[in-house]
Order: sequence, then C-alpha cells, then structure tokens
Amino acid sequence: MEPRRLLISFSGGETSALMTKLIHERWSNQYDEIVTVFANTGLENEETLSFVQQCDSAWGWNVIWVEAVTDPRHGKGVTARVVNFDTACRDGSVFEAMIAKHGIPGPGFIHCTRELKERAITAYVRTLGWSAGSYDTAIGIRSDEGDRMNPSARAKRIVYPMVAPWPHRKADVNGAWDRQSFRLKLKGYQGNCRTCWKKSLRKHLTIMAETPDAYDFFERMEATYPMAGANPRNEPKRFFRDRLTVADIRRLAAEGNFEPAEDDARVYQIDLFHGLELDVGGGCEESCEVTFDDAA
Repeated sequence: MEPRRLLISFSGGETSALMTKLIHERWSNQYDEIVTVFANTGLENEETLSFVQQCDSAWGWNVIWVEAVTDPRHGKGVTARVVNFDTACRDGSVFEAMIAKHGIPGPGFIHCTRELKERAITAYVRTLGWSAGSYDTAIGIRSDEGDRMNPSARAKRIVYPMVAPWPHRKADVNGAWDRQSFRLKLKGYQGNCRTCWKKSLRKHLTIMAETPDAYDFFERMEATYPMAGANPRNEPKRFFRDRLTVADIRRLAAEGNFEPAEDDARVYQIDLFHGLELDVGGGCEESCEVTFDDAA
C-alpha cells in the first residue's frame, strides 16, 4: 500500500504558520509522512527568517529550509540545496541567479515564485523519493482568498486547510496569533518578500519612504539584466506595474503625494498619479504562496 504523504509548503507568513501548526496537531494520524518545507528566495525580510525559526523551535516541525540552485544552461532545471537559519542566503544571490537566466520578474513575466519556490520545493521532495502525484500538498490560503486557489487543485492533490476544513479569514488569523507569545514582526504591507512586484503602488511608495535601501538590489538588477531571459517585446524589463522603474518609485515616494499604507488594512483611495491605481495589488499581502501551476 502506498504511504500517505503530505508536503506542507510553509511560506513564512502567519496564515501559513497557523495552517502548519493545525496540521501537525490534527492530521498527524492521517498521514504516514509529513514534511514541512520553507523555500528561501534570498530576498526574504529578516523578520520572516526569524519567524520560521521561532515557529520551528516552539513546535518542533523539523522545517526543511531549501534554496533554488539555478543552472544557467538552457534546458537545465532547478535543483535544491538544503540550508538552515544560519546559512540561508540573505544577499540576493539566489534571486540574482534566477534573474540572470530568466530575466526580471514582473507583470507578464511571472517566474520568481515558480523558479525560487515551487521548483525548489519539488526538486527537494524528489530527493526523498516522492514522485509527482504520490503526495498531497498543503498551501496556506485563507477562506477569504478563494480566488487564489488553483482550479486544478483536486487533480494536483493540493489542499487548502484554511479554506476547509478549518476556514479562517484574516481577522481569525490575527486573533489566533494575538494569543501566542510571538508573531511575525512585519507590518501587513511589508510582506515576506522585501519589494514584491505584486504589491500595490501605495505599499511600494510607503516601503520606499520608510526603507529606501530595500530597493537597492532591484535597481542594480534593472541596470545589470534589463534584457535577460525571454523577451518577446525586445525592450528593457521592469519590476513594477505600468513599467515603473525603481527610479520612478523613488521619485513618486519623494514627492509624497500619497496616503501611506496602513498596517493590516486595505485603503481604497482614488489614485493621485494620472490614472495609476494606488491600491491595485496581486495577492501578496503577507507572504507569497505557491500555486504549483508549473512546478516540473
């Protein structure tokens, strides 16, 4: 009889962490093997890394930390290396290797999560002898985020415990963590990935105003790899919506004509920048959850 296996994709966010805690408490008898994996992109906020470590220390999940190893050769896939809190990449080199091969991620070029999280995680579980389709995968999407669920979830054996059987909305997750002795020490608009392109313009302007050096890496990537990767438009790639550059974000933030983002609140304000919608985001509020649409 085939063993019952569960892969927990732990993103480092609070919803994902609560899901992981509930699974280990309530589903340990439903599976023969449960493996919890955190994929570090090299550009996670330090608070995220500390939170993953705190959770593991508090509840003993034996979290496996992995990082993508990008082979620069065409046709060669991602492999994974196992790291830990102390050895995890913090200088962006893991992210840069992906950009050098595939180009700058952003609208129209959505490959950062695929390469650095999905493929790194699946590459690791293959080393365990887990073949595609032989295990379930748990992803921390809440009941108020149903639009982020993979439409092929059943076929891909993806489960969303925070949608069912334990439905949680954002307020429920906050309430659960308020009862704990520690939390993820990030504001709601900061998110685990320092400057994810999926964030709304308001969030980018707020982060830029507060911590402008957070964008230094991305500015260097724009200068170094503007044409890297698939580029059917044959034009320099940009990280942000409406083809904004880091310099554009710096300029708009310096002008100050915006209402800063609020912690754990969505503010829908008519834009102030000639048609740019300040609050258009892409589901990257506290963490970047994998979808496993294409993790081969």
